[in-house]
Amino acid sequence: MIDRVVRDARPRLVALLAAPDGDLDAAEDAFSDAVETAMRSWPENGEPRNPEAWLFTVARNRRRDRWRADRRSTAFDEDHTSGDGRVIGALATTSVEESALEIPDRRLALLAAAAHPEVDPTARTPLMLNAVLGLSAEKIGALLLVPTATMAARLTRARKRIRAADIPFETPGIDELPGRLEAIRDAIYGAYSVDWTFSAESARDGLAGEALYLAELLCELVPDDPESHGLAALLCLSSARAAARTDINDEFVPLELQDTRRWNATLLERGEEHLRAAGTDTPPGPYRLQAAIQAVHCARRRTGATDWESIRKLHTGLHALSPTAGGAVALAVATARCDGPAAGLELLDRLGERADRFQPALAARAAMLDEAGRTAEAVTAYDRTITLTTDTAARRHLERARSRVGLTTGAGSSSASTAPPPTGRPAAPAPPSSGMDATVQPDRERES
Repeated sequence: MIDRVVRDARPRLVALLAAPDGDLDAAEDAFSDAVETAMRSWPENGEPRNPEAWLFTVARNRRRDRWRADRRSTAFDEDHTSGDGRVIGALATTSVEESALEIPDRRLALLAAAAHPEVDPTARTPLMLNAVLGLSAEKIGALLLVPTATMAARLTRARKRIRAADIPFETPGIDELPGRLEAIRDAIYGAYSVDWTFSAESARDGLAGEALYLAELLCELVPDDPESHGLAALLCLSSARAAARTDINDEFVPLELQDTRRWNATLLERGEEHLRAAGTDTPPGPYRLQAAIQAVHCARRRTGATDWESIRKLHTGLHALSPTAGGAVALAVATARCDGPAAGLELLDRLGERADRFQPALAARAAMLDEAGRTAEAVTAYDRTITLTTDTAARRHLERARSRVGLTTGAGSSSASTAPPPTGRPAAPAPPSSGMDATVQPDRERES
């Protein structure tokens, strides 16, 4: 119980705790102290009525104590107000529950602060994912295809530089947002993608839901920014299919086999609205292209068929604009749908040695080899991708496919059906590419 509450509450509460003075390190320390206190108190005294409010209260008090110890004038004075006029200091005497949960935009403000121009561009997105959205170096490293130790060192250097250079973590004005939008979008998208990789066992309304909220809030702040609407459209259209991604037995269902009646009509409509708001007056960026790919997949709800030629054209443009390993895999899958598995395999081969360590490429290769009748090679590819797949339902799906292929080579005993993984699920942060509701997993380069 404590683990779930901490995971869900951490990004929001750290943002609230850091909001008065922008001190993310102090906010994280205070939150960690509150978690330690909860681990001692809750098993003995029972879970509080509102766990998030309890953690916030304890952590806020820790921050106050440290401010007083440092002989600073407190940043939690009663006259400190949030950007929308609510009084944060009133938390001392009024409803903590309401205030703590009604100011979620503090996270967006801190994302903008972390995107300060003086922060190393290569560290901005990892810093935002770590400091504001609460992801560990391990998770960020997996997302961005960087070893954990390397990512941890990068985050440490970024924090040291911020302190040494006295870079202010101050909420920028709306007029300063345009120069920071790219990094903010990437962090939001990264948070959404991480929920697929690391929360596959839990409800999918956690970090992914927070990311969707922030994406749409960003559109309210910059309503004329096409790429922000593209990001919101992408997340809406992808989230709309969440309920259909597993069946009643919690078994994985590939995108093209999903029951479109289970897709969320409200989210589909919101995604289409954001796409219309993005317009066509300017050349599309990566998020608008990904959203367009999502929209083509979602059109199957009306047409009953998937327009793979349109998807291939969009992927070709996306890969030309933002070439990534994930984008290359998605393009190969779309090409296999249009021209057959041999054509898709030819594109996968261009990834070289990366394809041997890249789960999406291996999953796609296994399915294409299977379809091409190259069963022995397909079994080898399935074995490799299964070892790299952490999502339990997706792994079971791959294991059934591997067993079915194994029957033809005398290596398996169960039956299942599979197909080359269809595109349609989003990748992670920039340079992003589109994704697939398939037996692959997302990260910066991945198409899942």
